[in-house]
Amino acid sequence: MPEIKVTPLGAGQDVGRSCILVSIGGKNVMLDCGMHMGYNDDRRFPDFSYITQNGRLTEFLDCVIISHFHLDHCGALPYMSEMIGYDGPIYMTHPTKAICPILLEDYRKITVDKKGETNFFTSQMIKDCMKKVVAVHLHQTVQVDDELEIKAYYAGHVLGAAMVQIRVGSESVVYTGDYNMTPDRHLGAAWIDKCRPDLFISESTYATTIRDSKRCRERDFLKKVHDAIERGGKVLIPVFALGRAQELCILLETFWERMNLKAPIYFSTGLTEKANHYYKLFITWTNQKIRKTFVQRNMFEFKHIKPFDRTYADNPGPMVIMPGYCVQGTVGHKILSGQRKLEMEGRQTLEVKMQVEYMSFSAHADAKGIMQLIRQVEPQNVLLVHGEAKKMGFLKEKIEQEFSINCYMPANGETVAIVTNPNIPVDISLGLLKGDSTLGPVPDPKKPKLMHGTLIIKDNSLRLVSPDQAVKELGLSEHHLRYTCKVQIQDHHSEQDTLNRIYNHLKNFGSAVIPSPVWWCRFLPHLGLLCTGIDSHSVISFCAIA
Repeated sequence: MPEIKVTPLGAGQDVGRSCILVSIGGKNVMLDCGMHMGYNDDRRFPDFSYITQNGRLTEFLDCVIISHFHLDHCGALPYMSEMIGYDGPIYMTHPTKAICPILLEDYRKITVDKKGETNFFTSQMIKDCMKKVVAVHLHQTVQVDDELEIKAYYAGHVLGAAMVQIRVGSESVVYTGDYNMTPDRHLGAAWIDKCRPDLFISESTYATTIRDSKRCRERDFLKKVHDAIERGGKVLIPVFALGRAQELCILLETFWERMNLKAPIYFSTGLTEKANHYYKLFITWTNQKIRKTFVQRNMFEFKHIKPFDRTYADNPGPMVIMPGYCVQGTVGHKILSGQRKLEMEGRQTLEVKMQVEYMSFSAHADAKGIMQLIRQVEPQNVLLVHGEAKKMGFLKEKIEQEFSINCYMPANGETVAIVTNPNIPVDISLGLLKGDSTLGPVPDPKKPKLMHGTLIIKDNSLRLVSPDQAVKELGLSEHHLRYTCKVQIQDHHSEQDTLNRIYNHLKNFGSAVIPSPVWWCRFLPHLGLLCTGIDSHSVISFCAIA
């Protein structure tokens, strides 16, 4: 039986360094190639030794697909392509291709130029890596080779984020990357066809979380910010995921305008400023409201928000708001865990004196959103990645109970093999359908029907035709084979009585009587049999015609 094999090289029962190896129909596809932000050594990269112990990856991979530009999904791409070695195609959307090298170079500067780390990619490696990228449009079917094709769908989450369907023959896999089922202030909700794949690979960052109303969260956030400013304080919002910066800037800009507030808002120059340029450029990827108002006013051109002023740092503020998920091992995770003293690099110890609030503005689907997308896609199997093991286990049980399908959650390096039952489409000739309908009662269209014919495979398509048509199309000579067999009947009646009773019984099949020199001859087309007579030993002779 054919099977699909999946091995997480990263993000297996973990959040970070997303990298999933999928083998389908003899093709090997790498889904994302991210970095773990909680490590500062080689553990931050996916373990490519599961693909090959030494040598380049090109001969082992048919393509690489990047779902979006966040570093936990694309951060190890130059390391994989230039330092390990991969020369094949790398697929991503146009916004991801534009923003990805900016984030990679920014992280390289922090890691190499500021921290002095080695065994890291260079600026030239980033450029060489990006030359291998093939940009794709949403809903565009891309033919990687004669058998492998991919198709991207809108994922929300961040500008350019895409879910992808991978298809080889009749087998298919859908990989979500990170997605959001709730529209926000600058992006729409994820959407995909009801494609019924053999396997659905979904992120599960918030596997056990069901969020409250987005409007309530926004109101609570704005109230906290406003109260802090009214007390003469300052609010620090460390936005560590590009895309959330734009979301919160739009939220604060709208609130400041409505309330006519004069307190200054600053954003850190650099990444956010560069990304804003691409958010303006790829306005078609944003939600309907921003696209509608784009001509009158670009929502990414802020009136109340200005580049960061260094004097801001002289007077510390009383509050820090964490607006999203913090990976274990990061400073944000330690602060949210309640640590009041933090040991920084260089053994410097800092004391946390600010009030700390956690408010989720994360653009990941919650448990309700994950179930909603599974219901929409109708997969045969589900596999969870990009989540914490305990929470994933809870969601796994929920999926299996509600949808009555298998759900898997492999750890890093663990391979799951999923047996598939591919449906093979076959065209049936009109002549065969008409000929079959004349041999019996009208079939029930709701019930499966058994048909006999000749299967012709030509130009990657399959057709079921009548034997006569097949012989004609293929230019073959027709041969007739005759098989005979004898069935002995124990009957005390005379031969003529036995013969008449069998004859009357066979008449009920509705087949034609064929004149013959023998006593009688009867053709049974649905059995392919010709009954030819009865001898003196009460043995009926049958001839099978092929």
